[in-house]
Amino acid sequence: MKFWTAQLSDFASGAGTRRNLRMILKFVVALVVLVTTYTILFQLIMAWEGQVHSWVAGLYWTLVTMSTLGFGDIVFQSDIGRVFSMVVILSGILFLLIVLPFTFIQFFYAPWLEAQKRMRVPRSVTPEVRGHVIMAIHEPVAMALVERLELRGATYCVIEPDLRTALAFEDQGLSVVLGERDDPETYRRLGADRAAMVIANDNDFINTNIAFTVREMDERVPVVAFARDPESVDVLQLAGATHVLELAEMLGRSLARRTLGGEFRANVIGEFDELVVAEAPVTGTPMVGKNLGEGWLRRTTGLTVVGAWERGQFIVPGPTTEIHDATVLVLAGSRDQLELFEELTAIYVVSDAPVLILGGGRVGHSVAAGLRERGISYRIVEKDPTQVDDLEHTVVGNAASIETLVTAGIQESPTAVITTADDATNIFLTNYCRRLRPDISIVSRATLERNVSTLHRAGADFVMSYASMGANAITNILERGDVVMIAEGLDIFRTQVPRLLAGRSLRESGIRERTGCHLVAWRDGDGMAINPSPDRPIPRGPHAELILVGTTEAEQEFIRRFSR
Repeated sequence: MKFWTAQLSDFASGAGTRRNLRMILKFVVALVVLVTTYTILFQLIMAWEGQVHSWVAGLYWTLVTMSTLGFGDIVFQSDIGRVFSMVVILSGILFLLIVLPFTFIQFFYAPWLEAQKRMRVPRSVTPEVRGHVIMAIHEPVAMALVERLELRGATYCVIEPDLRTALAFEDQGLSVVLGERDDPETYRRLGADRAAMVIANDNDFINTNIAFTVREMDERVPVVAFARDPESVDVLQLAGATHVLELAEMLGRSLARRTLGGEFRANVIGEFDELVVAEAPVTGTPMVGKNLGEGWLRRTTGLTVVGAWERGQFIVPGPTTEIHDATVLVLAGSRDQLELFEELTAIYVVSDAPVLILGGGRVGHSVAAGLRERGISYRIVEKDPTQVDDLEHTVVGNAASIETLVTAGIQESPTAVITTADDATNIFLTNYCRRLRPDISIVSRATLERNVSTLHRAGADFVMSYASMGANAITNILERGDVVMIAEGLDIFRTQVPRLLAGRSLRESGIRERTGCHLVAWRDGDGMAINPSPDRPIPRGPHAELILVGTTEAEQEFIRRFSR
């Protein structure tokens, strides 16, 4: 009953509904006038023929004839009466069989169905809802974030102004609310002052409006805003954004850290206090052909191998894992240990040829900036001349053309970084570069998470998605935690020492064997212990915490097994 009452209220409250009801009323009045006129004419013609019928009989004949039932119990005897009957029948067909259904459907039934649809999509959250996450728009980062929030059992909602789109999202199981993104009333109905976070992930102008609106409602609620343009960062901060994320810049820098070039060295891809994680290619070194289970790397440098990349596939190394020429090791340890590793491998040079950057947009220029800081030469391939601001390091042309790639140096370059914003283009270019140079290292960017595996199959050695990076950054802010994304689906994360592990040695715990996570460090009252001995007991106490490296699946397995 409550649902129908709300539905009627929503149906009757709109200005369009009142206009439709006026149209229906006009039609009813016209129909009543027509029926009354026909009833009067019926009496006059019948009287002229010498027949006598009551007014009820006249109304009955008019309705039966207009509806084309034609029972035939009352008929005219003259040609005038028959002509009149035909006029009544034709007007009945027009009004009752054509205009009436159209009017009813157009001005009553269709709006009623629309009201039912609107009732399916909520416009507000209940007052009991607190600590929820509000997202301004459903885009790739929001898609990735929703998966993480649902995994953690967190409440969220996405604003959508279009009813049909909102209904489609609801059918997909998305928590969506109907409202305008730049309307203050929308955020009042969503309880923005009670939210754990408001994410302004639309364009810079709407994001500024959202930050202003939410900040007026509450001074404390965190507002995370995306900045597409670097010049918008200050504006968004002045508008009240707590955190401003330049995801294109972040992604470009991350891709640059995974680029091989210049002198051979381990590339630092993540830092966690004193702990560093680096990737090191082994091409052309004596490491090729050795097994990781021999323990020679840990004895020599103190570093732990927490993973390895084999042509885009991340593997958790075991005692029998063999190092191949295309293997890239993922190492964890201290700065001193990493410097020792670099000293031992400094004589091996990958190539001093320029790194190729395919795509001269925001991400491509961020990659170039990261390479400049590392002293690695580069060359950008960009087909749009208006995007070129560094002619010395740019080749203008289509990267799908072999002539352009040869001019840019595809035959000598150690790495190709593919940075366009279109995943289909990136897949094409990845496959093309792999066929031209089977031995080149390919680092590619994905916008959508679902295309990461496709890029790996196309030949990419490393792929990082815009969506994953953004979702990971927001999750860190939301949970006030430290989760460092070192590769697509591979994170460094910290957690308090579970009661089930406290006091047990690393060897006894079987963390790696049972979950796939690597315990690379822990912190207690004595400071941080990096790559502790397998026989050393895991610390206990309220401030003791573990630092682990693992895939998303491994992290979930660790939580399932130990964090009870």
